[in-house]
Amino acid sequence: MPLPDGVFRIAQISDLHCGSPHFVPSLLERAIAEVNEVQPDVVIVDLGLPDMDGLEVIRRLREWTTVPVIVLSARGQERDKVTALDAGADDYVSKPFGADELLARIRVTLRHTAGASHEGADATFKVGDLQVDQLRRHVTVRGTEVRLTPIEYKLLTTLVRHAGKVVTHQQLLREVWGPGHDAQSHYVRVYMAHLRHKLETEPARPRYLLTEPGVGYRLAAE
Repeated sequence: MPLPDGVFRIAQISDLHCGSPHFVPSLLERAIAEVNEVQPDVVIVDLGLPDMDGLEVIRRLREWTTVPVIVLSARGQERDKVTALDAGADDYVSKPFGADELLARIRVTLRHTAGASHEGADATFKVGDLQVDQLRRHVTVRGTEVRLTPIEYKLLTTLVRHAGKVVTHQQLLREVWGPGHDAQSHYVRVYMAHLRHKLETEPARPRYLLTEPGVGYRLAAE
């Protein structure tokens, strides 16, 4: 499967289900050097690399670049997904995956990056019937204002900043409740349930506030 221009993939051919990669490095240093030389818009890292640690690749990249990173991982590796996201990855795709899914995640990541570069130019987030006006601190669903508590609003706007991307439980705890709350993962579940009851037509089958099992949550971006 040909990838869009500007996408750099660090992976072994045999580990992928989507065709041949742009480049197959054998060593960590070579991979990092190639990213530095190519300066891609997105980097895809396979966590199942036999000859290098995918998590270490992410950590090394985050020492000097903010380029978006999408990780590929096997189903059932929730702990690795969380670790990768906390290390600085922007999103993940579970193997086996379809070409359309991977391309969709790449498009979302690129849109998010473009939006971040214009942060402040448009402080209103809209998806479906949900609209969040961050300048006015105003949230509406189907044109009707929804009253949120300060914590609910902070949780929602944190997800808005990362719209389309998975946000781990630990990241939400840090950004919403601050340091020292890493063990209170139930906070996120309780307040997410509150948000769903206020924003979703069917809270048990959410349209906007999506659960990533064992990892965290994702706010739908489209």
